[in-house]
Amino acid sequence: MYTSLRAFFRKGMRQVYYKSRESLLGHHKRDIVVVHVDQACESLQDSRDQFEDALGKFKTILSLPDLSLDYRYQQLKKQYEFCRIKTDEVSHRIQLIEDVSEALFNEWETELALYRNRTLRSRSRQQLDKARRQYKKLIMALNKAESRIHPVLGAFQDQVLFLKHNLNAQAIAALQHEFVEISIDISKLIAIMEKTINEASQFVSTLVEQQALPGPGR
Repeated sequence: MYTSLRAFFRKGMRQVYYKSRESLLGHHKRDIVVVHVDQACESLQDSRDQFEDALGKFKTILSLPDLSLDYRYQQLKKQYEFCRIKTDEVSHRIQLIEDVSEALFNEWETELALYRNRTLRSRSRQQLDKARRQYKKLIMALNKAESRIHPVLGAFQDQVLFLKHNLNAQAIAALQHEFVEISIDISKLIAIMEKTINEASQFVSTLVEQQALPGPGR
């Protein structure tokens, strides 16, 4: 009961927020969606770059013989924290996209009834259906990318924790063995992220197409 009330309150606050931006700043929901999608892409790119950088640091730290064990641990821990922060940012951006897109589509659906011109109403309906299909593909891609990030991040955390409690040469040898699997996982993750960024670009293009259509629906 408490959860449903909290969700209802949150939804109401979102509606007030978007209406305020629209009336005071002229920011339409569609434009806000585009901004959030762009920011999500930037977060994915940052996360991809961070995992690539962490992979390189991981390899260097394990291969250099003159580094102290504690130094190796501290460096790997720092790389893990960087990756975790980027992962949290991706999750936050996905939530923002879902929130404002829901508000946009609900408003768009309601305003179809305001059209007097049947041809324009039909065109707007087609654009709405197209945007929803593209949005569904985008969210699926984003959720897939996010779901692939967490196992890689978890594996990274395992290695950092293992090294923390086993600061010896044998632990380093074990990490070198795990490095191969982590490398493969990160490579797959990067490929998924890049595909997701392409899906986002297509979704933004769909919304931009609708911008030229006159009448309600903005």
